[in-house]
Amino acid sequence: MGIFAGVAGIDCGRAHRHAKLHAMDPTRRWMIGGLAMGALLGATRPMGSGQVTDDLSHLTPEQRTRYQAMHQRMMAALTYERITVPGRNALAEWERLKGAGRGWPVVIGGDEDLERIAEQLSIDDPAMSGGPANRPAPRTPAQIVAAADALRFPADFHRWSKENGGEDLRAPVGEWPRDVGDGPEAPGLFVIEDGASGQVRDRVHIMMLPTSHAWEAPAYLRWGNWNACPPSEYHVAALRDWNRRYGAELVGINGDTMNIRVRTRPKDRAEALGLAREMYEYCPDIIEQGAGTLSNLAAGLMTSNWWFFWWD
Repeated sequence: MGIFAGVAGIDCGRAHRHAKLHAMDPTRRWMIGGLAMGALLGATRPMGSGQVTDDLSHLTPEQRTRYQAMHQRMMAALTYERITVPGRNALAEWERLKGAGRGWPVVIGGDEDLERIAEQLSIDDPAMSGGPANRPAPRTPAQIVAAADALRFPADFHRWSKENGGEDLRAPVGEWPRDVGDGPEAPGLFVIEDGASGQVRDRVHIMMLPTSHAWEAPAYLRWGNWNACPPSEYHVAALRDWNRRYGAELVGINGDTMNIRVRTRPKDRAEALGLAREMYEYCPDIIEQGAGTLSNLAAGLMTSNWWFFWWD
């Protein structure tokens, strides 16, 4: 899965760990993780949310045709305005689009990242995925935002976490680190990088979502609700609260990662440790596969303008 820079430069090894499957729809996780029609076609493909190569050689011609037709429907359903730029220019273009008054821009990444976003948007729609016809229609962005409006973060998220395995979360506090990261702009926007090589992609996509609120982006993408990754409304509630407190803005998002930039940082260690605990419950891998301790994460939050979250 590659090596990514963590909060404030703390290295985050993205080696695969054992899956902690919670009480979520396995069909959705299969599709999003790259099985990509395994339930429909009976195909067997690797689970995990990394890069996926669509090897259809084991499928019958009929199965291949059905898969390709569904893939085309999913991509066609992703109707938001899309701008493609060289990866090295993505942040500057994001800044320009943010002020253009055409909605909220999010940097998606490369072509495969775009496909994973399309899958998350449409996978709950039986008309798209070929799932059981009696499944309810997917929620609209307005319905997801309304669900988020009824949530109090972090209190309601804490209850959700406990109901879905969060009682096992026991990150060590650790000692406060002496050497903290690589400065305020690390780790920066890294959804523009190739996960295998770490090189900035030649071309990346930026999507314009029809909202002026950064925190509503997960609702418009129906993002989340697989493995330990919370449902969309909890992402909206968390990002809204962090926007209020720290000016947090979602800049980049792909199939499993968020890059967020903040305007203000925690003012002291106590506040930083409190925020680190919230983040750990929200996304355990940032410590379990990244910072290692709450103190390492908290120290990074006091020095960096960038946060990131990644779910296995």
